[in-house]
Amino acid sequence: MSESGTPTLGVGMVGYSFMGAAHSQAWRTAPRFFDLPLSPRMRVVVGRHAEPVKAAAARLGWDEAMTSWQDLVARDDIDLVDVCTPGDTHAEIAIAALQAGKHVLCEKPLANSVAEAEAMAAAASAAAERGVHAMVGFTYRRVPAIQLARRMVADGRIGQVRHVRVQYLQDWLTDPQAPLSWRLDKAKAGSGALGDIGAHAVDLAQFVTGEQVVGVCGMLETFVKERPRPASFSGLSGEAGEGTGPVTVDDAAVFLGRMSGGGLASFEATRFAAGRKNAIRLEINGDRGSVAFDFEDMNLLHYFDAAEDAATAGFRRIVVTEAEHPYIAQWWPPGHGLGYEHSFTHQVVDLVHDLAAGRPPSPSFAEGLAVQRVLDAVERSSDSGSGWVDLA
Repeated sequence: MSESGTPTLGVGMVGYSFMGAAHSQAWRTAPRFFDLPLSPRMRVVVGRHAEPVKAAAARLGWDEAMTSWQDLVARDDIDLVDVCTPGDTHAEIAIAALQAGKHVLCEKPLANSVAEAEAMAAAASAAAERGVHAMVGFTYRRVPAIQLARRMVADGRIGQVRHVRVQYLQDWLTDPQAPLSWRLDKAKAGSGALGDIGAHAVDLAQFVTGEQVVGVCGMLETFVKERPRPASFSGLSGEAGEGTGPVTVDDAAVFLGRMSGGGLASFEATRFAAGRKNAIRLEINGDRGSVAFDFEDMNLLHYFDAAEDAATAGFRRIVVTEAEHPYIAQWWPPGHGLGYEHSFTHQVVDLVHDLAAGRPPSPSFAEGLAVQRVLDAVERSSDSGSGWVDLA
């Protein structure tokens, strides 16, 4: 029990870099702004090297640091394992944690392959029968404007979905001298822009429309095929700091899709869009209207109602900061916008409420597997040059 009398949720996290820091901030912040039925306790963070992970624990607010995730999973005071590691380790850690009776939150994409994702989904299904639950971290679902867009589509405000357009545009690799990292190593990351940011694009399309991508035709490209080796790195071929090494993942992905409701879809995921830092652009056109969103202006949703008088019709700019909007009531007065980190806090809030109620959280590992199958189909379409790939 916590000091307030609320049951404690003992949390252990594996990995402490970019995503680990974002998750840590969320675990710290959620119980301070939201009334939670369980009290998260940040017990342990795990990293490969003792001194760096010890420093991370002190900086990020964890009680302890460890170097073995296997020891973490075996601890009785850990109720949930938060997986923030590269994709090649997701399956092993998540499956072991579920089998040990721990709830799991796992970063996206769920795995590096469909086979791994299937094994994870099967383990999650078996664990759910014992009251142990798993969720994959598609955090952009928790942006209030995205939640509002989903609600408006579900309420029929844009009618039948005809077109879905999603772009995820970044520019951090436009410089050919940008060094190698684990994200550019297929053995570690599974794929490049396709899996790292294209996974979000696919999930958002399916989440907001409530439909599934049922077929794709795609192209992948690696524009810079060799990059400098940094002074120190792990998991890449060759010696640190010596010459260049191969980029074994895609830099950009472009693919067409068809939605289960009959609408057409187009997707872009790239790290080569100069000037675009983290532009997630979503537009859905229906037979009665449209909604549009850009994460670089994340507190706005644009809505067009086709039934309005043509003389004055136009896209309406909705500032999604009212107490009536999803999550907003616990934060700031209207007009005081939220940021990137808030979606991680909302993820913790939803997860904790679901666990306390014994509900399967969403997005589930099965939903993560569905996205993995789309990514795999895009890669097969591009590799074979065979065009259209149907998803069963």
